[in-house]
Amino acid sequence: MNFDEDCIVFLILLFSWGEYLWELYLSLRQLKIYKTNKTIPNDLKEMLNAESFKKARLYGIDKLTFKIVKEFYSITFTSVILYKRWIYVVWHKSESIAASLNIGPEREILISCVFMTFVTLFNFVENMPFTLYGTFVLEQKHGFNKQTAGFFIKDQLKSLVLSLVITLPITSITIFIIMLGGNMFVVWLWLFATVATILLSTIYPSVIAPLFDKFVPLPDGSLRKGIENLASRLHFPLSQIYIVEGSKRSAHSNAYFSGLFGAKRIVLFDTLLEKYDEEKKVTTGCKDSEILGVLAHELGHWSCNHIYKSIALSEINLLLLFSAFGALFKYSMLYTALGFPAGQEPVIIGLIVVLTLILAPYNSILSFFATALSRKYEFEADNFAVSLNYPNELRSALIKLGKDNLDYPIYDKLYSSWYHSHPTLLHRIENIRNQITNDKRE
Repeated sequence: MNFDEDCIVFLILLFSWGEYLWELYLSLRQLKIYKTNKTIPNDLKEMLNAESFKKARLYGIDKLTFKIVKEFYSITFTSVILYKRWIYVVWHKSESIAASLNIGPEREILISCVFMTFVTLFNFVENMPFTLYGTFVLEQKHGFNKQTAGFFIKDQLKSLVLSLVITLPITSITIFIIMLGGNMFVVWLWLFATVATILLSTIYPSVIAPLFDKFVPLPDGSLRKGIENLASRLHFPLSQIYIVEGSKRSAHSNAYFSGLFGAKRIVLFDTLLEKYDEEKKVTTGCKDSEILGVLAHELGHWSCNHIYKSIALSEINLLLLFSAFGALFKYSMLYTALGFPAGQEPVIIGLIVVLTLILAPYNSILSFFATALSRKYEFEADNFAVSLNYPNELRSALIKLGKDNLDYPIYDKLYSSWYHSHPTLLHRIENIRNQITNDKRE
């Protein structure tokens, strides 16, 4: 190990710890708000009582404390991996396992698959204590976890197998393209990534999602008729309306539509529908009119072409990332800095090092602007719902969902601007009120 190689590792760790300390600072700012602000905002007093506001505050404290601990462990463990050069150790172990299967060192793609399998299994085991705590301690404590031990185990194993089934073929094709694509490999790699992303997005609703949750058509009734009328009014290509049994997993609620091309499906979480919770002795969920307000917002994303705009920006970013990778991955010092002997430069290691470590500063800056753009899209979708005459229904639904999900409504501005892809509840209520005022003036 020479000075230049040490400098590469040092610079990677310097940025990683710098980003961690910045995010820790933001988290501590928000934690202070959780602990000191105990006054219900005026806009929420009609819907929130002191007890529900306190529950949301305590849930926020527990979640953020858990996040701080988890991120400290993650950055510490990453530092040890880089300092000890364990990436090479894992690669060398993968070569040994491959050799025991009569796979020679020249068959890099198969060795890379062994490496990715090893890494995936290790990450699965390493993260399991945090997953267990988050599900059966934190979420359980605040009344959200609905998973049994058996359901949890099956869910985790399905996720692990699916991850390998998807990751290994994509890894193999990616390496093949890079090795044989010549000077144009960046373009071919970008085209492959685009096709793979579109394919996965297309099959996810009908093939992948049903592996984890049960989807049933929404029964005939006033809600279904209201949704169909709304879709017809907007010429939304609705194919089916489903209810997903999310209550078997969590008490959190949501709604979304899926389908990139042609007919689309609307999915409602069963926790979104209004019902009386026997355990909590309260009514949860939203009325039919409020659900229509939520869906008017979701259809606003479709009407404003937010999905396609996001895809276009993602494709530009992907091309930039692959171009940077093409310029950097043959730099031998990247590999020797991680402990690899001179001349051994596995493609999969180059992908990991360049895209996740070397380009980490770019990824962080991009994430910040993408988060800000997402908030802009959410405001536009809210404005669309208001234009369809659903301001009160959307406002009421947002407050109810915030209450049901124990979403603490007060956030530090810096924390929110860095993390929140959606505007805060108070900002959304203020925006809806402003839209109503502007409409009256016009």
